[in-house]
Amino acid sequence: MSTREEDFVSQVFVVNTHTPVLFFSSAGMVYKLKVYKLPLATPQARGKAMINLLPLQPGETITTLMPLPEDEDTWGSLFAVFATATGNVRRNALSDFTSVMANGKIAMKLDEGDRLVRVRTFAEDDDILLFTRGGQCIRFPVPDVRVFSGRTSTGVRGVRLTKGDEVISMCGLRHVEADPARREEYLQSVNAKRRLMGSDYSERPDDRARDEALTTRLDEPEFQEMVANEEYLLTVSEDGFGKRSSSYEYRISGRGGQGVGAIDLTRTRGSSQVVAAFPLLPSDQIVMITDGGQLIRCTVDTVSIMSRKTRGVRLFNTAEGEHVVSVTRIREVDDGSALGDAAETDIDEGEQSDADAQTADRSKSSEEEGP
Repeated sequence: MSTREEDFVSQVFVVNTHTPVLFFSSAGMVYKLKVYKLPLATPQARGKAMINLLPLQPGETITTLMPLPEDEDTWGSLFAVFATATGNVRRNALSDFTSVMANGKIAMKLDEGDRLVRVRTFAEDDDILLFTRGGQCIRFPVPDVRVFSGRTSTGVRGVRLTKGDEVISMCGLRHVEADPARREEYLQSVNAKRRLMGSDYSERPDDRARDEALTTRLDEPEFQEMVANEEYLLTVSEDGFGKRSSSYEYRISGRGGQGVGAIDLTRTRGSSQVVAAFPLLPSDQIVMITDGGQLIRCTVDTVSIMSRKTRGVRLFNTAEGEHVVSVTRIREVDDGSALGDAAETDIDEGEQSDADAQTADRSKSSEEEGP
């Protein structure tokens, strides 16, 4: 695909010509098009702007693209979760969006000044994570949000925001039952293993003995299961700092609280905020863009794994007054091509959890679907 300077491809879907695609906008509207109605072009073409394909209003942007199974009768078994900038969430059956007129359909009622941040599918055994611009995160099970029968509701409170804060990202993790004390013991053992791989203990033999004792606990069956279920989340701030954190760092709580700190923003130069947060795999790559037009691409394995309470390490050496505005995940697939998921404040931040994979599996009755 041809792109302009400082532009790049952020999402790729593998679909059939008759696959319906839902387009959710920041104004709470949903539009639907079959793939064959999208412009057919050569690999070198840029395509058409969304404003030429959908009846978007001034200032209205597309926040989520969602390919769906061709058989709309199966939509009743799938659920879509909505998240708004003011912290509200709502869960609906996908069957509520079977009939969408050409001029769109109200997907979610929004209060004045509110906007739709993200829409994605979840399974009943997933957890929802909401990240705020001020560095907070809350994690709660999907069943905590009841299934709404209508589309005109503003939903329920997902996270309680402080003054001036807003939700910038919604993502999902597998629900894992783990006692808080055992979770803390696991994190201590994993951190000890990392220290053994990169630290010099020549003058600290007692510390080596302690870390070796902690590392041996990872052979316990319970900890082995926790290793298999562990996921990592990337958090990036505007001043170019970021880190990966274990999913066990984010405790499961009730819906509607203030959550926990996801990154330390107290030691930033000037005022800095979170620009992106989402789960990812060690084999992924990320692309970051600044408001000054600078772009950097790096592999995820170069990003340090640190506590969620830390500031992280410098990922992008931004200039004075320059800020990171977009972070995108690039995932390699079997044929060597890359699938991208945008992770911006107003674009689908993207993550392929089990729920997304479940949606893809159900659509394979026609063609294979990509994230």
